[in-house]
Amino acid sequence: MAIGERIQFFRKLRGMTQKYLGTQVGFPEKSADVRLAQYETGTRTPKADMTAALANILDVSPLALSVPDIDSYLGLMHTLFTLEDRYGLKVCECDGEVHLRVDVFQGKDAAELSRSLIAWREQAAKLESGEITREEYDRWRYRYPEFDTTRIWAKVIPQGLSDMLAEELNKDKKDK
Repeated sequence: MAIGERIQFFRKLRGMTQKYLGTQVGFPEKSADVRLAQYETGTRTPKADMTAALANILDVSPLALSVPDIDSYLGLMHTLFTLEDRYGLKVCECDGEVHLRVDVFQGKDAAELSRSLIAWREQAAKLESGEITREEYDRWRYRYPEFDTTRIWAKVIPQGLSDMLAEELNKDKKDK
């Protein structure tokens, strides 16, 4: 999730309007909502000091707003927190071990993540049982979803092309 989406998520979570948040970080009242909208849509990216100010008003860490660096434990944790918010990822304990699970009832994104994780688990199990090699497993992971056979993946043509084809088909039918 990009920084603008995170700002919007926390702003809405706190029940703030764009104008209110904008004025709180120091933008003039006339343009406060426009400036916040630019951040939220990704038209503009806030500099570090503005990110810190927004985080302060939203009562979150600046790391919670930034695009996380998963090469650090803090960045990885904030990535997991984002996955909890967006995809229903939950932390739980089972047999004395900490696990992550997906609450599939949190919405279609959570259900889709669950299906993807199930497909991943199937490939990992095949690797563990010797059914596939490490090379085949890595090929599956690094080219995902190209080699995922658990679902049908379809390429969708652009809407304009679809409309044009439908129009031509309708013309054909009228001509006959």
